[in-house]
Amino acid sequence: MPGVVLLHGANGAGKTNLLEALHVGTQGFSPRARRDVQMIRFGVDAARITLEGSRGQHAFETDTVLTRRESRTVKLNGDRVESERLRHELTTLVFTPDRLAVVKGAPATRRAYLDRVVGRVLPARAKLPNEYASAVGQRNAALRRIRAGQSTREALRPWTERVAALGADLVVARAEIVMLLSEPFAELSGLLGLAGAALAYEGAPPSVAELESRLEADVDRGVTGAGPHLHDARIAANDRDLRVYGSQGEQRVAVLSLVLAEADLLRSRLDVSPLVLLDDVLSELDGERRAALADVITRTAQTVVTATSAEALPSSPSVALSVTPGSVA
Repeated sequence: MPGVVLLHGANGAGKTNLLEALHVGTQGFSPRARRDVQMIRFGVDAARITLEGSRGQHAFETDTVLTRRESRTVKLNGDRVESERLRHELTTLVFTPDRLAVVKGAPATRRAYLDRVVGRVLPARAKLPNEYASAVGQRNAALRRIRAGQSTREALRPWTERVAALGADLVVARAEIVMLLSEPFAELSGLLGLAGAALAYEGAPPSVAELESRLEADVDRGVTGAGPHLHDARIAANDRDLRVYGSQGEQRVAVLSLVLAEADLLRSRLDVSPLVLLDDVLSELDGERRAALADVITRTAQTVVTATSAEALPSSPSVALSVTPGSVA
């Protein structure tokens, strides 16, 4: 059911921890921590997250256990599953200040972001990024064998053809995602004060001819020097690359707009209502932009938003919870 849950409390009260728990419990991984041990409270050996919810008319329960020494365990409706299966069944999108790397980070961060969206919006092509990465890895290994005199260039040909074929498919999928996101991204960015926002995919599909034309250089370096593993996406406003020329505030709005645009895309294409987690999105928006954001999220799927005060959200949330250290009420 659409609705806004507002978590409000002082800085350091634990609001972000709650959002992180919701993300781990529905996606099987943290949007912030790289290791499970970083999510476990000091002085204890394990952590557990149990969630209950519904997908349309169907109820679900997840149970995630993190320990300091063993791999995490994830269960969905009592059955142990891999995190990938959990993400396939449940959809959660998140904005945290850490996600600014999508705009201001290295190209690899934007490629990874696009590939995650491909997996959610174009599920039939969800395996493409991993299949392409595996093919590039095999071709790189073959290049190094040639350099060491342990193989021939003829043996490389099948991997060159596979990299070209999968790479072309991946470029098409990424470019389609950029095209689908562009309109809602521009609209939402404008509502939130970032005029002229635009997305563009930078890179062309690789071909066998292109890969073979640079074979000498690839053998010398031992890596494949062309293909979508080297591409980028441009996030701009009025032709300004926000990675280089955007302010912190503009970068925040761009990432927030991407999250909301993807949520809109999932609803319109797949009839999926994702859980949207928005951490500290209100602090750098003026009153008019806060009102615009409040209007957007009250018309969408369930959204959990954090703020330092109950008055920070201009509209009335469906549920408002006060967060203090160790307590939610």
